[in-house]
Amino acid sequence: MTKEKEFLENHEAQSSPVDSFVASVVGESYNPDVLSCLANLSNDEVFTPPNVVNQILDALPQELFRSPDTTFLDPVCKSGVFLREIAKRLILGLQDVIPDLRERLDHIYKKQLFGIAITELTSLVSRRTLYCSMCADSPYSIVRFPTPEGNIRFQTTKHTWVNGKCSICGAAEAEFGDKARRENKENHAYEFIHSEKPEEIFNVKFDVIVGNPPYQLNSDNRVGTQAKPIYNLFIKKAQDLEPNYLSMIIPSRWFTGGIGLNEFRESMLNDTRISQLVDYWNAKDCFPQNTISGGVCYFLWERSYSGPCKFTNYYNGKTNTLTRYLNELPIFIRHNEALTIVKKIRAFKEDDLSSIISPLMPYGLSSNVRGNKNRNSNNDLILHSSDGITYLEKDKVTKGLDSIDKYKILVGILSSGRAGEPTKEGNYRVLPSNTRVIGPGEICTHSYFIIGMFNTKRQAQNALSYVKSKFARFLVQITLSSIHLSKQVFVLVPMQDFTKPWTDAELYAKYQLTPDEIAFIESMIRPME
Repeated sequence: MTKEKEFLENHEAQSSPVDSFVASVVGESYNPDVLSCLANLSNDEVFTPPNVVNQILDALPQELFRSPDTTFLDPVCKSGVFLREIAKRLILGLQDVIPDLRERLDHIYKKQLFGIAITELTSLVSRRTLYCSMCADSPYSIVRFPTPEGNIRFQTTKHTWVNGKCSICGAAEAEFGDKARRENKENHAYEFIHSEKPEEIFNVKFDVIVGNPPYQLNSDNRVGTQAKPIYNLFIKKAQDLEPNYLSMIIPSRWFTGGIGLNEFRESMLNDTRISQLVDYWNAKDCFPQNTISGGVCYFLWERSYSGPCKFTNYYNGKTNTLTRYLNELPIFIRHNEALTIVKKIRAFKEDDLSSIISPLMPYGLSSNVRGNKNRNSNNDLILHSSDGITYLEKDKVTKGLDSIDKYKILVGILSSGRAGEPTKEGNYRVLPSNTRVIGPGEICTHSYFIIGMFNTKRQAQNALSYVKSKFARFLVQITLSSIHLSKQVFVLVPMQDFTKPWTDAELYAKYQLTPDEIAFIESMIRPME
């Protein structure tokens, strides 16, 4: 921490804090904004750019910034940008209420703005951002506090280990426990969610809670395992404090996926207190240097509101807004334009394609399983893995025995889009290019799953023509919230008669899609080779 602290100290006294800060409030801010630069750094912690923060603050009732009684909390301070931008609005909004600038600053900073930093370093950065000094009792601070931390605190807390995992956040003891951590390494036991009584941290009833919480922590020390989301824990804890308004920016993958997010997803989609939800299909529209699978979103939750949600989707440079209930369909649809298409299809009341799709690891073989280079017996099976084709003894197969002697469609578990980001043309291929038919005696590792069990190759090829259609891939794409494919993402794809091949023109006609609806599908989905 010494080098970071030295850097902050060296940069503290280079300007008059009050003059420079007030100049930034009235439109004379330095350029570039240092927090914009910080947000462009690729880092494990995602820093929020000031322009995004202001979009979030714009969604709040603006009279909040004209009241000397409104209290604000950022429980996940990283750069301090949320509190800084709130301070700017309050300084202007309270000019008539508290005309004296010094008195106004003292009131705003001491009675209206509060923060909890996620690490020791971010506490220093946040104080430097808000107070213009990493120590709030410094002569360089905009407002002098009796303590160095002011109203931005960082308190070292500990995980509660049960069977190798934290009982609160699920962090792995092998990675975040005292024995595993190097000296001065953060343990990421965030105070806000690990505190039994967060309302007693400041003993203040907060009107507004805003922030950009940490997104995930490793819950298993094994290489290659997915990290567990934790942003849901911050949202639940904030709701427990019963603010009038809550707004956070988080990954969008909770819409349809995410480890352990089923209860959270159900709660959010059925919560009529969410008055606004803004979704960025491509996270780079918010965080230019960060790749966040499935995009990001921010929401406005209002304690006294009950009704439909104003949902806005940003996709490929275009914006579409529609007031709707988030739970109107069994699965959440991110594209407003896709709603009418899905409703037309569901009116046919057909089974969906997921009913003939295998679970992951269809033959009980993990991704690292490899067979022999040569076939040692006529009973050996052809094994498809990420390394290509090898041969495996049939007695090593533990699942999916009924499909071994059938034709089936082989699909890789990773979509072709990198973290849900479109191609340069702004569209998606969705399925891997090597999606293909495999025959009897062919199986696969966990790198793939299979669709169907067909008696003839012709039926399998007909089904493949359907799976590769823009129509079917569109219905998969609108459910995707990560790069992973599974049977769950095919729940909107209707079953067809596979005694014949299918074309997009036939499918568009069958479901009576309009020219505009067809054009939307065509613009979104890239042809497959």
